[in-house]
Amino acid sequence: MNRLTGKVALVTGAGRGIGAAIARAFAAEGAAVVLAELDGANADATAREIAGAIEGARTLAVQTDVTQPASVRAAVDEAQRALGPVDVLVNNAGINVFADPLTMTDDDWRRCFAVDLDGVWNGCRAVLPGMVERRAGSIINIASTHAFQIIPGCFPYPVAKHGVIGLTRALGIEYAPRNVRVNAIAPGYIETQLTHDWWNAQPDPQAARKATLELPPMKRIGRPEEVAMTAVFLASDEAPFINASCITIDGGRTALHHD
Repeated sequence: MNRLTGKVALVTGAGRGIGAAIARAFAAEGAAVVLAELDGANADATAREIAGAIEGARTLAVQTDVTQPASVRAAVDEAQRALGPVDVLVNNAGINVFADPLTMTDDDWRRCFAVDLDGVWNGCRAVLPGMVERRAGSIINIASTHAFQIIPGCFPYPVAKHGVIGLTRALGIEYAPRNVRVNAIAPGYIETQLTHDWWNAQPDPQAARKATLELPPMKRIGRPEEVAMTAVFLASDEAPFINASCITIDGGRTALHHD
């Protein structure tokens, strides 16, 4: 497969879960991949695993804190020195912060927005100058179905994800004349380690898992690689006129009026 041959892609939060799946899929399609991850050891391990599994894969692990603009800029600079200009950015790094609005601490609010919204902007701001200069580039922001569907008890996470959609649309329109596309992907329930951790934290993990699997009309939840292949499409030259848009990956759940 060579849908991304010749492209350099930087993926934040690429050490595990959806980010790791995107990094693998990009490498399999011929891209040189930078795994920008807060946990440097995790990024190194995933980069080595990808390089060992995919012949000819070029990977680079860079310890990155997306809440710090200087850290993100340094990751982009290192990527460009090692592999060349960044053609594709995937802003995947994120955290779940769920709290009662009236008892939530200021620190919880700031932590949620620092990663889930500021982190996305920091990534965009670091790569946009080069993309604008070259008049080419694709930015993919991993949002969530929380960006347009509210689940009680999940505040302030959906507020940040609504912001990601707004940022995606605003930047997509702003830089469309420079041939830079900015899109989002909104996953629903995806079977990552975080999902398993949530199930295992419930009083009855098996019942929690069963209830989750019953939610989508397809009676299953998504797999990280299913998100990854959508990211491949948006990053490739097959999507040249998709811009300022959001693709939902939830098996139809958000289209369902009621159970």
